[in-house]
Amino acid sequence: MTPEDIQLVVALCKARAGLKIDPAKTYLMESRLAPLARREGYNSVEDLIAGLKVRREEPLIWALVEAMTLNETAFFRDRANFDQLRDEILPTLTRMRGPEPIRIWSAACATGQEAYSVAMIAEEAHDLEPGARIDIYGSDIAERCLEKAQSGLYTQFEVQRGLPIQQLVRHFDKIEDNWQLSPRIRQRVRWRRINLAADLSGVGRFDVILARHVLTALDDGIRRRVLEGLAAALPSDGFLLLDADVSPQDLTDAFRPVSGRTGLFARNPSFRAAA
Repeated sequence: MTPEDIQLVVALCKARAGLKIDPAKTYLMESRLAPLARREGYNSVEDLIAGLKVRREEPLIWALVEAMTLNETAFFRDRANFDQLRDEILPTLTRMRGPEPIRIWSAACATGQEAYSVAMIAEEAHDLEPGARIDIYGSDIAERCLEKAQSGLYTQFEVQRGLPIQQLVRHFDKIEDNWQLSPRIRQRVRWRRINLAADLSGVGRFDVILARHVLTALDDGIRRRVLEGLAAALPSDGFLLLDADVSPQDLTDAFRPVSGRTGLFARNPSFRAAA
């Protein structure tokens, strides 16, 4: 890849999705873009980018940006977050909301393991109010990831990463060499393509938002805007779950940490979303 090719990839990823791509990591660009080049009929990454410069077609630009997104995920990644959700957050919210549904959003869900982990937690939680309803939503910027998520079909390697054997047996069916989530669990999650770097004012309101392992991949200025967009989507008593090494307070006063709970944040009562 030439320096001009690298700068084009970096610029497109930042402009379209707020992604922070290190221009020194050419090996990472080439490894992620090589499959896309083959899929689009190009002989090399260099030919792909040359074609992009000529054609400037939106689907190809977005395919490149999506290829550069971080899609690393696993079932029940950071298990303590899910235990906290099952044992504390959901019982508390169902008591507070009464007959109103609890809305949970798994933002940047990649291939869906996080959203389905939430669905399994909701299925198995014991201390919820009678008749409690939990609506789960998963979103990602990458359409190919969402297609896989909707299928609920995972390889043996994927189900071995973080998924206890009891839940594998309870919620999955063996399909040849793969495993597919039961229709009951798949139907608990609704899917939508959302670019977190875009305007989030139309996404709706959620009681819990999981935005784990995504913010560090974003440019600092975009990250602040995303956090404030997420805060605007939460009610005053809603919760934001992040990975342990991310602190929104470094970028915005929209959130405050929940004492004694790693990665759990509440909306700052004094925060006012921009009009």
